Amino acid sequence: MAKILLIDDEENARVLTAQFLELAGHQVVTAENGIQGHERALESTFDLVITDIIMPEKEGFETIKDLKRERPGLPILAISGGGVIQSDELLEMAVSMGASVGLSKPFTGKALLAAVQKTLDLGA
Repeated sequence: MAKILLIDDEENARVLTAQFLELAGHQVVTAENGIQGHERALESTFDLVITDIIMPEKEGFETIKDLKRERPGLPILAISGGGVIQSDELLEMAVSMGASVGLSKPFTGKALLAAVQKTLDLGA
């Protein structure tokens, strides 16, 4: 299966998502924010990055932009529960910045696995 970098500042969401992906057979490395995620992405090779959009310190948009500049072929799945702006709008912006696929929070395990597979397929 895939080696996935999961970047999400919400601890419960990060832990549960990582556990679900691991149960599905993926290897998961986690990061609490965009700064940590960017560092981990440069330290190792990943098949896929999943990043939240709204995060402190370094948001998902900046993380996507930096990763696409440094690793242009790396597939990215953007996730967001929204905020002041609706999650659909944030995800559209993320895709326009280089994310392959967007997925709104909260999501089901089935929706997550489908989005992961779609993102991996687009990156192949």
